[in-house]
Amino acid sequence: MGELTVFNGSNDHKCHFVLVPLMAQGHMIPMVDMAQIIAARGALVSFVTTPVNAARIRPIIDRVKSHGLPIRFVELTFPCAESGLPEGCENVDLLPSMDLTRPFFDAVSLLRGPFESFVRDVEPVPSCMIVDYCSSFTAGIAQEMDIPRIIFHGPSCFYILCFQNLWEHKEYHEVDEFEPIVIPDMAQQVKISRAQAPGWFPGPDWKEVRDKAMEAEVSAQGVIVNTFHELEPEFVECYRKKIKKPVWPIGPFSLYNKDFTSKASRGKKSSVDERQVSSWLDSKETRSVVFVNFGSLVRTKVCQLIEIGRGLLASNRPFIWVLKEEEECCPEFRQWMSEELEGMEAGERSLVITGWAPQAVILSHPSVGGFVTHCGWNSILEAVCAGVPMITWPHFADQFLNEKLVVEVLKVGVDIGVRIPVYMMKENEVSVKGEAVEKAISRLMDDETDEESKERRGRAAKLAQNAWKAMEEGGSSYENLTRLIEYVSESSKLA
Repeated sequence: MGELTVFNGSNDHKCHFVLVPLMAQGHMIPMVDMAQIIAARGALVSFVTTPVNAARIRPIIDRVKSHGLPIRFVELTFPCAESGLPEGCENVDLLPSMDLTRPFFDAVSLLRGPFESFVRDVEPVPSCMIVDYCSSFTAGIAQEMDIPRIIFHGPSCFYILCFQNLWEHKEYHEVDEFEPIVIPDMAQQVKISRAQAPGWFPGPDWKEVRDKAMEAEVSAQGVIVNTFHELEPEFVECYRKKIKKPVWPIGPFSLYNKDFTSKASRGKKSSVDERQVSSWLDSKETRSVVFVNFGSLVRTKVCQLIEIGRGLLASNRPFIWVLKEEEECCPEFRQWMSEELEGMEAGERSLVITGWAPQAVILSHPSVGGFVTHCGWNSILEAVCAGVPMITWPHFADQFLNEKLVVEVLKVGVDIGVRIPVYMMKENEVSVKGEAVEKAISRLMDDETDEESKERRGRAAKLAQNAWKAMEEGGSSYENLTRLIEYVSESSKLA
C-alpha cells in the first residue's frame, strides 16, 4: 500500500473524509471531482485508488498539489492475479473482455484487507466514509470502527427511484422481458421493459454482489447523489421520503472544473491536443456541430459504425466523432473511412478523435449544437451544464432510464429509437440505420425553423443556468454540501 500526500498543510481539519470509488471511469471521475469540492471547503480528504488508476489521473493529482488542496491519494494494490485478471486490469474499461467483469468485482471485494489496514492506521481518524454503491466491502469496517458511511450513487434520483420501485414490484419479475410496464409510485408515468432496466447487477451470477450492495445501502447513514435539486425536485424529495434518510444532491460535480485546463484533464489524458480541437471548433458557426461520443465502455460493431458515419455525412453538418482505438483500427471500417471521410469536403467538416476525448471542453464550446450520447449519467450532466440538447442512444445498465428522464421528463432530448440493449443483439445486427441518425440530427438541430426544437433548446439553456446557480455560494448544491459537512462534524462529536 502506498500513499501520495499532495498537500503541505497540517492535519488540523474539522473533518476527515475517506472516499472509496469503484475503479471504473464513470464512477471515478465524479468522485475525484467530489474530493476536490469537499477539500475546497476545508475538509481533509483521503482518496482511495490503485497504482494504475493513480497514473491515469496524474494530471488531476498534479493540479491538486499545485492548488494546495488537502487531499491524500492512497494507493492500494489491486489483486489482479488472485482474481484471475490480467496484470494491470485495475479499471473496468481496461478489461479485455466484459466476461471478466464478475472476476473484477471479486477483486474489488478483496480490497477489504488493505483498506481496513489503512483506515485503522491513518491519522486523523476518519470522520466519514463516502463509498460507491458497488463498494460494499467497506460496510463491515465502518460498522466495526463506528465510522459514518455514506453511499455515493452515480446516477440520478430519478433512476434510483425507478430501479427500487421496479425491484419491489412483484409483477416486474413475472412479465416478458420486452413487455413495457408502468413503474409504480412515480411522480409521472414512466414505462420500461425488463430488458431495458436490468439494474446494476443483472442475472443470477450477480446475486451475491447485488445482495451485498443492497444490504450495504440499507445500513448506510445517507446518500450523496451527483445531481442538483432544480433538475429533478420531485424525484429528490420522493427518494428522500422513501429511504427515510438524508439525501444530499450536491452536483453537478463537473462544474468544479471551471477553466480550460481543468476541463481538459478530467478523466484520462486526452488522446488529442485540446487546443487543436478548440481551434477546429472556433472555425465553425454557433450551434452547428454535432458531437458523438458513447463513453468509455461501449464497443460499437463495424456495421453500426458505418451506419452512424453515413447518417452524419447525410446530415450535412460538421461533426466530432469519438472512436475507441479497437474500433478505428478495424480494417473494414478503416477502408470505409478512407473512402468516405478523408475526402476534402468531408474532412473540412469532420473531426474524428480516436481514444479519450476532452468531452467537457467540447460540449462547452458555443459551436456545439447537439450531442449524440449513450446516456451515461456523467455525459448527460455535462450536456445539461453546457445547455446542449441530446440525441439519446442508450446501450445498457442505467442508460434506458436515463433516456426517459432526458426525453420524457426534462424534454431536452430526441429519442433515436433504440429498444433493446446491445448485449441482446445478434453479431451483425444494426440497431439504428443511417437514415434514423440523419433524421434525429435534423429534429434536434433545426431550431431556426422548427418550434419544438427551439423550445427544446430553450429548456436546455434554462437547465444550464440552474446547474451553475446550484453550485454557486448560496445555491442548492452548495448549501446541501454545507449540511453534509455539518452532519459529519456532528456525528464525529457523538462518536
